[in-house]
Amino acid sequence: MVATSTDSFVARARALGSIFAERAGAHDLEGSFVSSNYAELKAQRFLSAGVPSELGGGGATHEDLCEMLRELGKHCGSTALALSMHTHLVAAQVWRHGHGQPAEALLRKVAASELVLVSTGAGDWVDSVGQTERVQGGYRVSALKRFASGAPAGDLLVTSAPFDDPTQGPQVLHFAVSLKAEGVRVLDDWNALGMRGTGSHSVELKGVFVPEEAISVRRTRGQWHPSWSVIMTVAPSIYLAPYLGVAERAVEQARDQAAQRSTDPNVWSALGELENTITTAQLAFRDMIALANNYDFTPDPERASRVLVRKTIAANAILESVDRAVNLVGGRSLFKREPIERALRDVQGVRFHPLPERQQWQFTGRVKLGMSPVM
Repeated sequence: MVATSTDSFVARARALGSIFAERAGAHDLEGSFVSSNYAELKAQRFLSAGVPSELGGGGATHEDLCEMLRELGKHCGSTALALSMHTHLVAAQVWRHGHGQPAEALLRKVAASELVLVSTGAGDWVDSVGQTERVQGGYRVSALKRFASGAPAGDLLVTSAPFDDPTQGPQVLHFAVSLKAEGVRVLDDWNALGMRGTGSHSVELKGVFVPEEAISVRRTRGQWHPSWSVIMTVAPSIYLAPYLGVAERAVEQARDQAAQRSTDPNVWSALGELENTITTAQLAFRDMIALANNYDFTPDPERASRVLVRKTIAANAILESVDRAVNLVGGRSLFKREPIERALRDVQGVRFHPLPERQQWQFTGRVKLGMSPVM
């Protein structure tokens, strides 16, 4: 049955989460992809949750998706984060569809087959990486795309590549290519500190043919494009949601520990500070969702900047919350058997998602001065 409400998706995420939590420690220890979890997410149609119901999907709102991922993050951060990378791509396509741009075909494919979309956007940013040559009927692309979360289960790589057009100058071409296409190879190179089950391997493209009709966006290289204003409005709350869930679970463990030492005044103040920091993260998260306004917005750098400011605030508060939770729990936080130890490692990645703090400062400062967001 296709879920159609926040409560339905969150409740099902919670039910699956109890199962995923039992597997999380082993995936973390082995650094293995959460393949069984993905199979269950597919079976329960989480991959098409955000696709509009009239196109065959679950009809989840943008807020639904964020809350679903937040709930999953409380149980298995890796599963939630990998799913968020697919989900933010779907969300961007939903905005396009709702604003009269071509996206229906891809959204119908996701709904019909529970296709897994794999992103390389953060690593590519406005310049993109790789080499592209023009050939009959399209292009040949060679590149190494890093941090392709969910790649072991992926169907389509949603990516881009730079192209020096002889008449229009340096451009970036955006396209999707099958992960099973000739010349595409998923490398087994994800061995990280945290979020070890996300399967965020690099994907190698060697002379991969991309037909002309597969190009979805063509833009000037190194310059801001309205498509980035869409992505930077809808995506940050989606990929921050898993980290917030991880932090909230760590805070719950800290509260339980504090209750066992409830006569200690130092515990009172430590717990009070912890409540302030996690509330800061939650408030910033809610603001990010509100700014996306369930896809009802006109993309512009100012709105994207406001979202990114809140992403930085939330990310810093998430990191601080887990650090404070660790201090409250004490030395036992260092043991691998404690979920809070994994939480401490898993949340470290939140600082690197676009935009990292210092890049966000520069982005926002330029926007406030009426300049282009990027140099």
